[in-house]
Amino acid sequence: MDNLIALVTGANKGIGKEIARQLAAAGLTVYVGSRDAGRGQRAVDEIGADTRPLVLDVTDEATINAAARQIDILDVLVNNAGISGDASTPDHEDVATFRRIYETNVFGVVAVTNAFLPALRRSAHPRIVNVSSGTGSLTWATGPQFPHRGSYAAYRSSKAALNALTVLYAHSLADDKIKVNAHAPGLRRTDLNAGAADSDGDPAEGAAGAVRLALLPDDGPSGEFFNWDGTQVPW
Repeated sequence: MDNLIALVTGANKGIGKEIARQLAAAGLTVYVGSRDAGRGQRAVDEIGADTRPLVLDVTDEATINAAARQIDILDVLVNNAGISGDASTPDHEDVATFRRIYETNVFGVVAVTNAFLPALRRSAHPRIVNVSSGTGSLTWATGPQFPHRGSYAAYRSSKAALNALTVLYAHSLADDKIKVNAHAPGLRRTDLNAGAADSDGDPAEGAAGAVRLALLPDDGPSGEFFNWDGTQVPW
């Protein structure tokens, strides 16, 4: 994996930081995307290896464009940055919250992906991993997996939209041999929301599945949705 270059958005904490750590351990040069330069530098100092801080706010076009100018060739893009909101159902959620969450979880992914496509196209083995959520699966949402129906409506619907984008990008970038997949890391001990904060799930375990998708062989899948343990998730 030496000489491969990766970018992980929202990588100064949580699952993103663990993805960056594991990619660096595998020998990649990893850009640690962070909205705040100081927090990004602290994450790089802690992870070590060949990690580099990169100021990148996925909702800010200026920082996205500035970041893209710094990377000529990119082998792996992990769209990890995401926000959640609270457990509101759609009938009790305001439109402003939906807009704020979609700005990061959906529009931010489009903005970052499109900005870095030239660098990805220069790679011999380009990969894109979109960090989604099992709660965004419409099949699971209508089954027994999630009995608390309708909760976290803005977050979950944003991840369903991200899943759709994963398929559309996989189709449109197939001729460029860019593999695009979605990853569900499972409930992990992060500050994403109250449920995650109270979880005993190891972020490193959730990150491992994203790393597997980032390092897929050339005959690996594209346009699919995988759980943290490598099993497929229904759309």
